[in-house]
Amino acid sequence: MKNWILLLLLSTGFLVRAQQNMSCCSASATETFALLASDKAFKNSHEEPLPFVFQGEKGRPISFKASDGQDAYGWEIRSATPSGNYLFLIHEWWGLNDYIKKESEHLWNVLGNINVIALDLYDQKVAANREDAAKYMGAIKTERAEAIIRGAIAYAGPKAKIYTIGWCFGGGWSLQASLLAGKQAAGCVMYYGMPEKDIEKLRTLQADVLGIFANKDQWINEKMVDEFAANMNKTGKRLILKRYNADHGFANPSAPNFDKNAKEEAFKAELAFLKARIK
Repeated sequence: MKNWILLLLLSTGFLVRAQQNMSCCSASATETFALLASDKAFKNSHEEPLPFVFQGEKGRPISFKASDGQDAYGWEIRSATPSGNYLFLIHEWWGLNDYIKKESEHLWNVLGNINVIALDLYDQKVAANREDAAKYMGAIKTERAEAIIRGAIAYAGPKAKIYTIGWCFGGGWSLQASLLAGKQAAGCVMYYGMPEKDIEKLRTLQADVLGIFANKDQWINEKMVDEFAANMNKTGKRLILKRYNADHGFANPSAPNFDKNAKEEAFKAELAFLKARIK
C-alpha cells in the first residue's frame, strides 16, 4: 500500500512538472520575461532609482487610442521640422519615469529629424521601488501592451517610419514593436531584452536589429543570445550583435551593474545604427 501511494505521489509530481514545463514553453517571449518578476535575484539586481525630476521643456505628455479602444499614454518630443520618422522608446521595468524622459530628449537631440515617443506600457503606473516594479511587470498583459503599440503606430500614421529602442523589459518589447510595425519598421535596438523564439514570427520582421547583450547576464544569457542569432540567420533577417563583458543592466547609471565603458561603446553602436537608417 505504501509503495502504491509513493508511486502515485511521484507520478503526480511528474505530471505537475510536465504541465509547468509545457506552460513555460508555450509562453510568449514577453510573458517569459515577465515571469522574472518573481525571481528574487532578478529583483535584487535592480537598485531602486534615486529621486529624479526631469526639467526638459521640449517634451509633453500625450494620450492616444490603443487598438483595443482604451486610452494609451506616452511622452512625445516632436521633430523641429515636419518628419515622418518616429522613434519609440520602451521603458525598463520601472515604467515611464523621468529617467526615460531624459533619455528621450537626449536621443532627440543627437539624432535630429525625428519624433520621439516614450511609450507607457504600464498605463500611467511608475514604480519607485522593486516590489512595485515586480508587481507591474508581472501583471502586464501581452494583449494590452500590443494594443498600446498598435495605437502608437496608428498615431504616427500609415506613412511613418518606425524605429524602436528599449532596455531590459523594454528591450524585448522593442523587438515586438518592430514586429508589429510590419513594413513601417525601419530599425530596432534592443538592450538585453528577451529575444523572440518563434521562427515563423521572426520571418515577418521587416527591419534590421541591433542586439546589445551582456556576457555575464544570467537571465538573457549567452545560450539564449546564440539561439536568437541562429534563428535570425535561419530566417534571413539581419542581426548586428554586440556583446559586452558586462552584466544585465550595464547601460543604466543607477544600476549596481553599471559599466561606463560598455555603456559608451554600446551607445556609439546604437547611434551609428540609427543614424545610418534615419533619412
